[in-house]
Amino acid sequence: MGALEAYAWEWGSALIRWLHVTAAIAWIGGSFFFMHLDASLRKRAGGDPAIAGTAWQVHGGGFYQMSKYTLAPAAPPEELVWHKWQSYWTWMSGFTLLCWVYYGQSQLFLIDPAVMPLAPWQAAAIGAAALALGWLVYDFLCRSPLGANEPLLGVVGLGYVVAMAWAFTLVFSGRGALIHTGALMATIMTGNVFFVIMPNQRKSLAALVAGKTPDPKWAKTSKTRSTHNNYITLPVLFMMLSNHYPVAFANPKVIPAIVICVIVTGALVRYFYNRWHADHATAPWWAWAVAAAAMICAFVIATTASPGMRALMGLAELPTVVVRADAPEAPPDAVDVVQLRCMMCHAAEPMDWIGEAPKGVLLDTPEHIARFAPAVAMQAVLTHAMPPNNFSGITDEERAVLARWLKLDVAQK
Repeated sequence: MGALEAYAWEWGSALIRWLHVTAAIAWIGGSFFFMHLDASLRKRAGGDPAIAGTAWQVHGGGFYQMSKYTLAPAAPPEELVWHKWQSYWTWMSGFTLLCWVYYGQSQLFLIDPAVMPLAPWQAAAIGAAALALGWLVYDFLCRSPLGANEPLLGVVGLGYVVAMAWAFTLVFSGRGALIHTGALMATIMTGNVFFVIMPNQRKSLAALVAGKTPDPKWAKTSKTRSTHNNYITLPVLFMMLSNHYPVAFANPKVIPAIVICVIVTGALVRYFYNRWHADHATAPWWAWAVAAAAMICAFVIATTASPGMRALMGLAELPTVVVRADAPEAPPDAVDVVQLRCMMCHAAEPMDWIGEAPKGVLLDTPEHIARFAPAVAMQAVLTHAMPPNNFSGITDEERAVLARWLKLDVAQK
């Protein structure tokens, strides 16, 4: 990879991530607001019987009165705001980022040869197919007789997501498995908007235009799917952020257990707030205790199963190293530089205060150094982002040694 190409990949990742986070903020903010609005609606005595409830809100120095119809107004409104593009752009930018980082650079972040020696196109095909399958199975469960029993549907849905998380660990790196679990849940969320909520809203509007009464089941189904999205949101956010925290995916074997804990935690937090907005007096404060317990479980599971902690307990085994055929072999002088300046963090047993090698990048053997050559090029040669604040004291001459190995044209000072 040339220097210009490396910079393009990095900048592309930053810009797509910026778009993704911006769209997600807009979508999640709107979703949380409307769940809060629904919960805070109050039926006014003597009011319009077609109005399900009204809520007064104050924000930015202004007062707002918002009402919700039980079904729909008698005639279509002249102006109608549709809430859909926040969801669509969140998914489109997220999938683009998945392709850019994990499929475009799959040999660095997604493929672990020790797990399954996939070709890049195979890894991408498996990931994309799994996302599509995730939506199809979820939608089938919702439309089946099981959909009439929300608690049971929730348990079965949780089981399905956990099963998929386990399946991902059989083909991808731990980092790739956890990010795909989050992407699967995010795909379900946008699928609800695109395939269910929006079509039902269009049907209701078409009925109003035709002078007919919309079918109540359209509104009920849409509200149910929107509620599902509300409970899925916080766990998805954790999965998306997890790629920055190696302790979360250091041991792929425990990822399914971590997924269970995270989903339980996120769902309970949303359950509390949904009830809190409806009636402060009956808010389920116990949900915080259970959510905290679930997070503590996730911490204990992840920490005690991580290679660093297992090493301290005398249980660690060095990971199997499988070198890619195209990995550039590092000459002895480059190996010496990396092991002297980088290995204190990027090792199976890093410094005590780190716990796990950042982003799962190991640089403790010549084989590992060869495998993560693109990361070394970007972080240590092209950007000087590593070591952080140059705490290990790498010199310009040593960076030049790495540049010669990586065939990068980087001038010394």
